[in-house]
Amino acid sequence: MMHRLIAPALAAAFSVAMALPADAMDLTELTDAERAQFRAEVRAYLMDNPEVIMEAVELLQAREAEQQAQADFTLVTENAAAIFDDGYSWVGGNPDGDIVLVEFLDYRCGYCKKAHGEVAKLLETDGNIKWIVKEFPILGEQSVLASRFAVATKQVAGGDSYHALNDALMSFNGDVTLPALRRLGETFGLDVDAIEARMDSEEVTREIAETRALAQKLKISGTPTFVMQDELLRGYLPYDQMQAVVAEKRG
Repeated sequence: MMHRLIAPALAAAFSVAMALPADAMDLTELTDAERAQFRAEVRAYLMDNPEVIMEAVELLQAREAEQQAQADFTLVTENAAAIFDDGYSWVGGNPDGDIVLVEFLDYRCGYCKKAHGEVAKLLETDGNIKWIVKEFPILGEQSVLASRFAVATKQVAGGDSYHALNDALMSFNGDVTLPALRRLGETFGLDVDAIEARMDSEEVTREIAETRALAQKLKISGTPTFVMQDELLRGYLPYDQMQAVVAEKRG
């Protein structure tokens, strides 16, 4: 990351060093001698003031972060209906909450497992957050198998059973196999035969495919990824940071 920033940061540093706006520095208009003198002066300045390079890097990073935030805001706005009201994603927390937290997750993702407890704590301590779960299996066949079983459970047995299974799958650390999933389902008294029969249905396939398509539109490539109100939060966030974002959203 740092190497990628050095070249443009040096260009910005040159502008700082010479006290000129970036668009005023057209080296093509200089003679060879003037260009050599200019480069020597810039090098001498940067050697005497190396902190200028880091200032330029920090400025560039801030600009890139601002541009990414604006791009994410646009993506969320353009896909709001699919994100917040797709008609099939499970809704937990407070359905009437003033803050909406959407989570794209994979049951084989270590950071998703870590985030699960943080999200649960946030929902418990706040009480005014609506939580929407998006099944986004991206870590191989076991991830897909787990998601198919979870979605089939939701469709066959309802939201409460799905919630219980979601919790259990996030705590599960063994290999995800159909026999293991059946045993897990049986602990909740589920009709595992009906769920297994549903797993490869068109309805389950469509739900996972539509969520995958939405993730592609939002440029989501990893889990967990959250959408909170109008903002994309890419990656794991500990409880205190999520709490801070919630407070910011409430103004």
